[in-house]
Amino acid sequence: MSDHNQREVLTSTNAPKAVGPYSLGIRTGCFLFLSGQLGLDPKTEDFVEGGVEVQTRQALLNIKNILQDAGSGLSDVVKTSVFLSDIEDFTKMNAVYAEFFNEDPPARSTMAVGALPKLGLVEIEVIAKVS
Repeated sequence: MSDHNQREVLTSTNAPKAVGPYSLGIRTGCFLFLSGQLGLDPKTEDFVEGGVEVQTRQALLNIKNILQDAGSGLSDVVKTSVFLSDIEDFTKMNAVYAEFFNEDPPARSTMAVGALPKLGLVEIEVIAKVS
């Protein structure tokens, strides 16, 4: 099988476990596809307290950790999708997001959804190139 056909499941001890039947991420070809990350503390598996800003920060830290464990980083992210349980939280989420992607940010979609797993306030998924 050529490298382009290989599929590797990503794992991390520095991020929460998947809350369903899915992988934290998949490496295939030159890309990493990460499943959505909630604002869950990797040690307790509970939401961090403090609202959407704190949950956004934790979700992005979880993403950063998964990417690092896969040999990549936030500067390699090419696309993000942000899901908010309340679109009124957009400005608060965006301010924290900008701290992580302040230079040459990736392409992004942001949408409000009816509800998120475990009743989270924000979920973020990313696609990154392999460093």
